[in-house]
Parts: sequence; structure tokens; C-alpha cells
Amino acid sequence: MKLRGIVALVLTVAIGLLTRCSGRSASYDTLTAAEVVEPIQQAADFSEMQQGDAEKLRKIYHIEAGDVADFILYTAVSNVKADELAVIKVKDSSDTERVVNQIQQRIEAQTVKFQDYRPEQYYLIEKHVLKSKGPFVFFAVSKDADRMERAFDEVLR
Repeated sequence: MKLRGIVALVLTVAIGLLTRCSGRSASYDTLTAAEVVEPIQQAADFSEMQQGDAEKLRKIYHIEAGDVADFILYTAVSNVKADELAVIKVKDSSDTERVVNQIQQRIEAQTVKFQDYRPEQYYLIEKHVLKSKGPFVFFAVSKDADRMERAFDEVLR
């Protein structure tokens, strides 16, 4: 009888450890957008970008701040540059596709805007990164987009 209790306890602990190690999605829920962006800021140059607010989120992506759990947004300081970074935490996984689609519309609009006007900025838009992981949607247009993406992936591994 005592042996069964010990075996049950060991199995319970083992299952708990395996569950915790097998996927970190549960810990994604406790992360904020600012915590995700912090290592991205260390990996890339943000000197020509400015932080955006709820109004900017609505204006460029047509996403209301109240419709998402959290977000951090950076945009170029000048409208002749295409640099952007958005890390958006959705409230529910069913919202991810909608947010990605809204950002895709922004990419299309920026493509039209820069295609013939600023080829070097158009190139950055063409090399954008748009992906989701857990409750987070990540979007980057930058010469450092690959470093930003690696930092994002590292935080949410």
C-alpha cells in the first residue's frame, strides 16, 4: 500500500515536470508585450523609430487596443521610411488570424506606397517578418528584421 502511494507520487511529479517542459504555452499567458519586446530592442537599432500608441494601432492596422490583450508598436519617425515593429498579444487564439489579416492589409498598402517611390524601403517591406506564436503576433519591417525575429523566437521558445 505504501509503495503504491510512492509510485503515484513519483508519477504525478514526473507528469507535471514533463508537461511543464514539453510546451511553454502556459507561460506565454503571463508574458507581456513589453517583456517580449525588451530583447528585441537589445538586438536591433530603434534609433529611427518611435513608440506608437492605441491611436496609431487603430490608424495603421485598424485594430482597436481594447480588442487585444496587450501590444507594443514602433513606427518610423518619418513617413518616407517603412520601419515598423508590432508585437500584439491577442485575447483569444481565435483572434490571431484577424490580427494577421489586418497587418497583411498594412503590408499591401505600404507595398503600393513605396514600390515606385522608395525602392530601398520597398525592399524592406518585401523582406518583412509576420508570424504568430502562442498569443503573440510579431511583425517587423527593418534592416534588422532577421535579428528581431531571432530575439522574438528566443523569448517564446
